[in-house]
Amino acid sequence: MRWNLKPQPGQEKVKHLTKRLGISNTLAYLLALRGIETYEQAKAFFNPNLEDLHDPFLMKDMDLAVKRIEKAIAQNENILVYGDYDVDGTSSVALMATFLQEYTDNVATYIPDRYLEGYGISLQGIDFAHDNDISLIIALDCGIKAINQIEYAKEKNIDFIICDHHLPDTKIPQAAAVLNPKQINCSYPYKELCGCGVGFKLIQAITQNRGESFEKLIPYLDLVATAIGADIVPITGENRILTFHGLEVINSSPRPGLKAIINQTNKTEFTINDVVFIIAPRINAAGRIKHGLRAVDLLMEKDYKTAENFAQKIEEFNNDRRNIDKSITAEALLQIENSGTQKNFTTVVYNHQWHKGVIGIVASRLIETYYRPTLVFTKSGDRLAASARSISGFNIYQALEACSEHIDQFGGHKYAAGLTLQESKFEVFKEKFEEVVSSTLKKNLLRPEIVIDKTIEFSEINASFYRTIQRFAPFGPGNMKPVFLTKNIQDTGFARQVGQEEKHLKCCLRDPHLPTGVGIDAIGFDLGEKIQVIKNNSSFEAVYSLDENRWNNRNKIQLNLKDIR
Repeated sequence: MRWNLKPQPGQEKVKHLTKRLGISNTLAYLLALRGIETYEQAKAFFNPNLEDLHDPFLMKDMDLAVKRIEKAIAQNENILVYGDYDVDGTSSVALMATFLQEYTDNVATYIPDRYLEGYGISLQGIDFAHDNDISLIIALDCGIKAINQIEYAKEKNIDFIICDHHLPDTKIPQAAAVLNPKQINCSYPYKELCGCGVGFKLIQAITQNRGESFEKLIPYLDLVATAIGADIVPITGENRILTFHGLEVINSSPRPGLKAIINQTNKTEFTINDVVFIIAPRINAAGRIKHGLRAVDLLMEKDYKTAENFAQKIEEFNNDRRNIDKSITAEALLQIENSGTQKNFTTVVYNHQWHKGVIGIVASRLIETYYRPTLVFTKSGDRLAASARSISGFNIYQALEACSEHIDQFGGHKYAAGLTLQESKFEVFKEKFEEVVSSTLKKNLLRPEIVIDKTIEFSEINASFYRTIQRFAPFGPGNMKPVFLTKNIQDTGFARQVGQEEKHLKCCLRDPHLPTGVGIDAIGFDLGEKIQVIKNNSSFEAVYSLDENRWNNRNKIQLNLKDIR
């Protein structure tokens, strides 16, 4: 692992925050690292306020989108709410369809079949709209590259409103309105909304246009927070405000579908981390194993007992997904080993029988073993489809752009993308991708990185310090949980390997300079082998974040070890 300390913020800024806020130097330092320099900024950071959300009409085409929807409602047009099959897409569809049903009964939902139609706006979906006398499609979390599909819809007298957040090409679809803050000519102040976030800005604009209270939108924030967490977008700016208040809804009055998922667990309070690792995989499982509309049905359901039945079925899908991705990961690792490509700059694997619904998960699993930009291919109709995942610091979207001559279609983000290509082009693409990555990837990036906020002493860690750190939440990209480095520490003598195959390290650590007997409990997941480093009273250094361990109704601060040396 590479240990990298973040560049120090200016000491004058830290001193100012320390004095103005009446907090420790370390806490002020952490705020300054996050770009917070004034009392007002700190107040906004610690108290995310819905009143600080931007005016939705600052987004390009928002006025056009609102007018077109109001016209559809007034003229009793049939409206189709169309979205991608992942969490962001299905949450977006549930949000928009539920909202519009308050104003019109003429609302239908559509999620493309992952296997028969693939990602994005499909001609089949447009045909479905035409066959059902639908004249307006609102597309969420997709559509920014659907030039031909929008033209096809126009021929059938169907208008499109696109709500997307993926990177646009130079050419934008000729839709009735295109909402995407990443458009070059869009001056919307915050660029990092997810698809559901863009959808939320649209319903905010409709509410505002009608002179209705913002309060009516608060129940939708559980969907927005779920989508933000699942889509791994930065939890900064508006996303942080939406996530903070969305988590409050999830923990106090979630919609029946989310409540049914929550009640399947033994957790009483959900963080954004729980949304990412507990709620999101279950919602995703519907589109991976069966059909994304199952997730939309769950998220739109108003009767709890019915939602419970939906959630139980989705839990079965999620169990199937776990078994499938475990099996495919094992096959992929064997394929890498047998092909002798472990030393390549990329990991590219293919099997025509692999389940298309889990190849993205498998790509992430492979990165855990071989830390490389990774593509996992399978057969999809007459083409090959792949999920791409990257490593910290490397833009896989740009790498795919450099290989575009061999690709039929691709889209995504810096760290995750999807693509399709002809089977006959697989080998030449694979060679080109390796060539592009090997010539552009800095070699030091091939070792996983731990980014450290600050070096501190154990003496700084107490209940008050921990409580303030917790107020930095919700954590995520752009606002990760603070990571600390402490040097010259020792184990108190109780270190042991725990868990299945003794993979984890449990210990109690102390600073020899502190009074004898004072120690802090620590857990190091997948660090079992590091017990050799800390045995025999050896002095070492550790990188960790702070957690709370709850045992026998008692809460105790513990270190979550990232690495030791």
